[in-house]
Amino acid sequence: MKKRALLVAWLFFFGQYMAFACDLCKENQPKGFENITHGAGPSGDFDYYIIWGAVIIVAFTLFYSLKYLINPKENNPDHIKNIVKNQGF
Repeated sequence: MKKRALLVAWLFFFGQYMAFACDLCKENQPKGFENITHGAGPSGDFDYYIIWGAVIIVAFTLFYSLKYLINPKENNPDHIKNIVKNQGF
């Protein structure tokens, strides 16, 4: 357990530093994406449409998954949604 906690702490603090872009990548990335990752950023307008489309899909998925997990509207107490909901997390 102690090793796992140390690994998580190490990844949390030092993993963020490794994930940031280097100086050359910061200069070559478009505005708004400067310090996010290594490599080339979006190269055209179509890439931005793809990114925003993915963001919208993820937002809808997160909203509806939380909505139906919090209030499943199932009357059967043995239903899987009610089992997950009543765990007490």
